[in-house]
Amino acid sequence: MTSPDLELARERSHHDACRAALTRMTEDVAGQVVTGEDVAASGADAEALGRHLRSRAKEMSEQPPGPLFFGRLDREDGQVHHIGRRRIAEHPAAPPLVVDWRAPVSRAYYQAGAHDPQGVLRRRRFGWAPNSAGATEDLTALEDERLTDGPTGTVGALLTGEIERPRVGPMRDIAATIQPEQDDLVRSGPTTSLCVQGAPGTGKTAVGLHRAAYLLYTHPQRIRRSGLLVLGPHRAFLSYIAEVLPSLGETGIRQATLDDEIARHPVRAEDGEEAARVKHDVRMAGVLHRALYGRVDPAPAEDLAVRDGAGHWRLPAAELAAIVAAVRDEAPPYATGRERVRARVVRALQLRAERRAGPLGAAWARRTERARAVTAFLDACWPKAAPEEVLAEVLTDPAAFATEAEADAAAFATEAETDPAAFVMEAEAAAGPRGPGLTGAEAAAIRWTRPPRSHRSARWTAADLVLLDELAGLIERPEGYGHVVVDEAQDLSPMQCRAVARRTAFGSLTVLGDLAQGTTPWAARDWGEQLAHLGKPGTPVVPLTLGYRVPAAVVDLANRLLPALGADVPPGRSVRRDGEVTVHRTADLAAGVRAAVRAALAVEGSVGVVTADHLVDRVAEAAAEAGAVDGSGTRVTVLPASVVKGLEFDHVVVVEPAAIVAAEPRGANRLYVVLTRAVSRLALVHTERLPECLEPRTGR
Repeated sequence: MTSPDLELARERSHHDACRAALTRMTEDVAGQVVTGEDVAASGADAEALGRHLRSRAKEMSEQPPGPLFFGRLDREDGQVHHIGRRRIAEHPAAPPLVVDWRAPVSRAYYQAGAHDPQGVLRRRRFGWAPNSAGATEDLTALEDERLTDGPTGTVGALLTGEIERPRVGPMRDIAATIQPEQDDLVRSGPTTSLCVQGAPGTGKTAVGLHRAAYLLYTHPQRIRRSGLLVLGPHRAFLSYIAEVLPSLGETGIRQATLDDEIARHPVRAEDGEEAARVKHDVRMAGVLHRALYGRVDPAPAEDLAVRDGAGHWRLPAAELAAIVAAVRDEAPPYATGRERVRARVVRALQLRAERRAGPLGAAWARRTERARAVTAFLDACWPKAAPEEVLAEVLTDPAAFATEAEADAAAFATEAETDPAAFVMEAEAAAGPRGPGLTGAEAAAIRWTRPPRSHRSARWTAADLVLLDELAGLIERPEGYGHVVVDEAQDLSPMQCRAVARRTAFGSLTVLGDLAQGTTPWAARDWGEQLAHLGKPGTPVVPLTLGYRVPAAVVDLANRLLPALGADVPPGRSVRRDGEVTVHRTADLAAGVRAAVRAALAVEGSVGVVTADHLVDRVAEAAAEAGAVDGSGTRVTVLPASVVKGLEFDHVVVVEPAAIVAAEPRGANRLYVVLTRAVSRLALVHTERLPECLEPRTGR
């Protein structure tokens, strides 16, 4: 039996060989950029090849520093595979020194167990110094699991250490710690849409990002051709996850908020609560559809006469009306419909002309398409439309387009409560004139009190941009992406969901979220309804309930809020039996904050201080005073409760929980989010009484 020290020395030697091979790979790619363009057959080929080679060189040079492998598989057939974040070989045809974690052979590293060894004799994990840049001497430990020895019932120390490592800095990838249930989701096929209902700390965000990396690895042409989009809830979250995909060797992926994706104009105004609620309601899709297609004149009053030389060719009004009606029934995008009417009118004129003059060529058709009479007819029966122009008309006089009686709207709302899924599908199918309308009060809520002189001078709100995107999609269907990952999807409104759906009409979708963490006024309470709005009805919903990051003490406290959240989700569980929760009632809030922050700074790791938005300045001042005492203020981040979703800190100090609950209609949901940002220790500091379910059960 080989001694551990000798085994560690051999693995360090292998890492040196991998580092040398990676250096040669990087140099070879850089050299190919210089010579590659000269060997192409044509200028276009040279440009394409050069672009490809430069992209590979950029990818190799931007690879973040770090250990080159994190695991190893010893198989029954004698093969040994080191598993890392990218493939490394001495030359392209040589057996790899490191196998990419996404390769089929690597799957056994995540899935094999004593119950199903999958041909694996031994799984080895490596321990690296914290924050290692990949120096060989940073390889400090190894741990073997022999699958033929039967189940141990415990998680290895190195795996536990990696999972529980302090959360300083941006989010890390989890390639070294992916669990079997997470791996199943990561390796879903490119045409598969899925929804992950994940309790806090279960790694749903990491699963979505690793799935994106897996799809780019296994189907690069398909996915890169259409693009891949990662949608996050806010820019702080995007900054937090920004390094995950590059660390896995994937760059050039668009990461944005939905507001960024649909931003046609800057947001220069703000809606009231009721106006925002109405604008985000799915019924607005019908209102906008009526407003846009209401411009179409289905019954032209006059015949169309087109001059051709010394004479005219004429189409009667009845035939024109039939053409317009037929195109309208086909329900193409609005701009496509206009051009389809033009083409059919020209074809009808051409058939008449050819009965007298014989075959006419393409030049005749092109000339007729541009004829003034044809364009004038189109402008009258199917006029051009800009989203801003149409929305300005709606907001100037919403009642003109919200034509349903209040009784009808109320009946439809009752039906929606009885069967939400049927409501969504009906609304989707009836987005035209048959769709449900707005009540008089709702129309009044969104009406401009002082309409601008024109749509060009309008001051748009964030909700208006969602409506403009809906209209833009009705006018001209967007190309969309090959795959979209949308995180915190429970917070999307129906109209925001439709914006996402337009971008995945011909692609797949990874939906990530937690109904218990829904905090917007329109947050989903049911995944079936939300998935229908997202254009993927029937998508399977996979629950992740076993947490690896948030300790049991924190999860158990947060679970006490679940009955008040209005979400039917299973309670979270945690594999971690560590963690610490403390509650401090104080008469002086600033002093309590200072004491809690100092206690947090006495332990390694990041510190997040979270409070209600209106208390942030006051709390930040106290936290800064505490950080200045030991010079460790850079580890402390003070945040309003409204922007912590998706973030994690080793130690979280929650200041005045009752104020967080009282600040908004879904304040209890917001507090649930805040509590579950802690991955090691949680401290509650308060002067007001805690929400009843959080009161200590055995005294303070």
